[in-house]
Amino acid sequence: MEQADRAARAGDGRWAYIGSFTSGGGRGITVAAVDPADGALTPVTTVNSLPDPSCLALVRDTGVLYAVSDADPGRAAAFRTGDGRLAPLGAPVDVGGAGPAYLSVAGGRLLTANYGAGSVSSLPLGSDGGPAGPPAVLRHGGSGPDPERQTGPHAHQVLPDPGGRWLLCVDLGTDSVRVCALDPDSGAPRLHEETALRAGSGPRHLAFHPDTGPDGGVVYVLHELMPQLTVCHWDARAGRLRPVSEIAVVGDDVPEGVRAYPSVVLVASDGRFAWAAVRGTNRIVTLSLEDGAERPRVTGEVSCGGEWPRDLVADDSGRRLYVVNEWSGDITWFAVDPDDGRLRPAGAVEVPAAACLVFS
Repeated sequence: MEQADRAARAGDGRWAYIGSFTSGGGRGITVAAVDPADGALTPVTTVNSLPDPSCLALVRDTGVLYAVSDADPGRAAAFRTGDGRLAPLGAPVDVGGAGPAYLSVAGGRLLTANYGAGSVSSLPLGSDGGPAGPPAVLRHGGSGPDPERQTGPHAHQVLPDPGGRWLLCVDLGTDSVRVCALDPDSGAPRLHEETALRAGSGPRHLAFHPDTGPDGGVVYVLHELMPQLTVCHWDARAGRLRPVSEIAVVGDDVPEGVRAYPSVVLVASDGRFAWAAVRGTNRIVTLSLEDGAERPRVTGEVSCGGEWPRDLVADDSGRRLYVVNEWSGDITWFAVDPDDGRLRPAGAVEVPAAACLVFS
């Protein structure tokens, strides 16, 4: 009865969509009701039409949810959302690269970062919002010093800048971020500039400070192979990313035999705090930005409440932070202290092999 009551209280139209690894026992895409009183998630239905939907993106203006299948061949699919249901918009479409790990929407195109293929794809969108083919693909080149993880390029994220002119493509295999633009005629991604970061660091994920505008601002790049955050200056007029400083997100107290693998950085909407998820140590690190956007400092950390935190999402109010724990198969959420950004455990829900989360 409590579960039904919680689902019924999602009367404000807030829903959560959770992607999971079906190859690891996940259920595909889970739709969960969001309780407006305490932020609790209550799963209500699942859609298992796409293998390993490891990344989702929701365009709120159209109500279309996009998903990538982290497989070979990689595919993308779209769903119409509404009233806790998902309606497929056509069949999944080949993205032209293996292992897509991230997707975003920009310039009327669906963009995917293909980890396995080391490429970025751009797909046109049909009149219903669904992806169509064929994809235009920009293949990366290069490698890094890690003999196991960096023998070739591994694109891990593609994200438009706040002004919508540029795409920033994070590549774990080449220790770099590529700045691209979409060709105005073909929609194909074209390389503009490549920014080299510390060799062997394995950049995985970036986030813009919310004060970043049409002229530029601050970007934070989180690295997977070295537990550190690189602070960068973003010049949107020139399409140029310049590293400014580095900060460790893991201290010296890591247990022997444990390796830290940071996964995602998230900046609070008011720009006062940021959080980094660290797999291996299974911690969420809080960073204060009150000394300035270019001067983050670690102010605390808490257990993620599970194992292998893969994604971080804040609700619209900024009062809650949700952590997607892949290996323990759950989503935990925390109350955010409005004064210092520190986290207090507030709840959890089981979602096997969970990979990502977006809110309507």
